[in-house]
Amino acid sequence: MSIAIIFNNKDPEPWAEKLKSKLSDIPIQIYPEIHDPSIVEFVLCWKPDRNILLQFPNLKVVQSVGASVEHIIKTQELRNTITLSRIVDNNLSNDMWEYLLTAILSILKNNFIYTHQQSIKVWKQQPYTTIQNTTISILGLGKIGSFVAEKLSNIGFTVKGWSSSPKSIDKVKSYSGIEELDTFLNNTDILINILPLTDTTENILNSANLKKINIGGYLINVGRGEHLVESDFLKLLEEKHLSGATLDVFRTEPLPQDHLFWNHSKIQITPHVASLTNIASAISQIIENYNRFLSGNSLLHTVCLKKGY
Repeated sequence: MSIAIIFNNKDPEPWAEKLKSKLSDIPIQIYPEIHDPSIVEFVLCWKPDRNILLQFPNLKVVQSVGASVEHIIKTQELRNTITLSRIVDNNLSNDMWEYLLTAILSILKNNFIYTHQQSIKVWKQQPYTTIQNTTISILGLGKIGSFVAEKLSNIGFTVKGWSSSPKSIDKVKSYSGIEELDTFLNNTDILINILPLTDTTENILNSANLKKINIGGYLINVGRGEHLVESDFLKLLEEKHLSGATLDVFRTEPLPQDHLFWNHSKIQITPHVASLTNIASAISQIIENYNRFLSGNSLLHTVCLKKGY
């Protein structure tokens, strides 16, 4: 039996070293240097090439090394005998919260505007708003989204959340289902997207939905680039329905050098860093799942392939 690591846009070597130090008697191989695909039963994945997993006829477990799994579900034909799992890390929730809090306060106090003004040597005071006068709406109330919603409400923001099924979070108004999406979006100052990517949520940040938030509203996307319809978004910025956006995720990563987002004064770009997987913590979960697999026990943090999360 062998463990294979199949990564794109991520260095596999630190992961291999950590695994080898903990599982010294198990062959750890990095794709494409796989000596015998037939003995691979456990694979670590990050953004694998399309249908690459079909090369492993006896594959039993596919372990995402991050919280997301759509990069696997959307690119692979997974047999019903395969178990898909993801990383769940409390550090990811807290890191996301800190990233979002930084972005939100910069919006409220015009830090992004002042950075631009400094670059063109303009001295101009801007009106600001306060926490108590700001309504934040969060698309996605999973583990991370619920954590962020509760934290924001605790410091005085008015917070609403939307998810596929109803959630109960103290001081957070919860909406669920497509039939409640319009009501949820109304009266929104800052819209945060933390949704997983599924067939239902793809392109959800479109003109029809973004027009429902307040004129001058702000978008923060830390979900997936495929949630955002870029042409609709740019038009709403031009029309001043949206005042700006902070984007951490994109349809193509790294963001192409010729992309229009780079030079847009109302768009803040970060390189998919809102919450980064901690290798040490993730390796512990991976080893736990590997040992559970060997003993025939249920794995941690498995994913429903039909739902996509």
